[in-house]
Amino acid sequence: MDKAVILAEGFLGSTYGKTANGLCRFSKRYDILGVIDSTHSGASIQEIVPKARPDIKIISTMGEAIDLGADTLIVGVATDGGFLPEYFRPFVSRAIREKMTVVSGLHQFISDDPEFKKLSEQSGSEIVDVRKMFMMRRDFFTGKIWDVKSKKIAVLGTDSAIGKRTTAVYLNEEVKKLGKSSVMIGTGQTAWMQGFPYTVVIDSMINDFVAGGIESAIVEAWEKESPDFMFLEGQGSVLHPAYPGSFEIIAAGKPDGIILQHAPTRIDYDGFPGIKIPPVEKFIRILEELSDKKVMGIAINREGLTEKEISDAKKDLESRYGLPAFDPLFESKRMAEIIVSGF
Repeated sequence: MDKAVILAEGFLGSTYGKTANGLCRFSKRYDILGVIDSTHSGASIQEIVPKARPDIKIISTMGEAIDLGADTLIVGVATDGGFLPEYFRPFVSRAIREKMTVVSGLHQFISDDPEFKKLSEQSGSEIVDVRKMFMMRRDFFTGKIWDVKSKKIAVLGTDSAIGKRTTAVYLNEEVKKLGKSSVMIGTGQTAWMQGFPYTVVIDSMINDFVAGGIESAIVEAWEKESPDFMFLEGQGSVLHPAYPGSFEIIAAGKPDGIILQHAPTRIDYDGFPGIKIPPVEKFIRILEELSDKKVMGIAINREGLTEKEISDAKKDLESRYGLPAFDPLFESKRMAEIIVSGF
């Protein structure tokens, strides 16, 4: 397993740092040694990213990354438009000069940048642009999804960057602990970095092939493993003006149930001040109508909440909608038991 340090300068623990946050919590592809973010120097990783692996160090420089023994630098941010922040460039340049592998999930390809390309040719450093790997994927929808007998649970959200992948990861792991076979179906670059084999990065694919890409990942998992359950990572949100996701997951993945991810403190869509997030009941109604299946529970994003406020938010959501509400970082076992017993 490659030994990696994540570049998240200024973003660790934020929504833009969701790739770093996810990798600090779970990765089967990379051994995460540290995270570069000088703004949190001296803090423990779990102070910034709850449930992160506790031995991961927060560092400030590439020199420290090299001293840790890292051979890989992962660009750990997901910015609007997928652009590399300008002040990240010296970190990336140093990594390439040090012959480290550089991994990025951005839309702006590191390997196409003239400066980085020249440096990599000189040093022999490998540059892995994850989204580039999926650009030419050409799977067309076949209808084989109806042959899949696994119970498929889609984790969809009321906003983007709200924790859908993290919830899917933890539910998948907890269902396996209950003695059921289960696989995660990834739909974004971070899931690939975390090492989930059945992943397609749908926002790098031509739209005509998105449904087929989702279907093919699910069918491949079924044909190779025939698991009892699959957890489908949602993207964006069905009503989001900039990232209108969810329907492609429903249409192509044909879920048997839905977990709705919600952040009680969010009034506006993340990154779009003044654009209000509709009420939770509207999302429930739309998702159930589109899928002809039930929302089985509500996963709470704990951002901006105290422990008491998390408890109060769960009680409020449960009383309003008659659905179990849970904190996926610490209560996924309870929801996994409900899911398994429901089928």
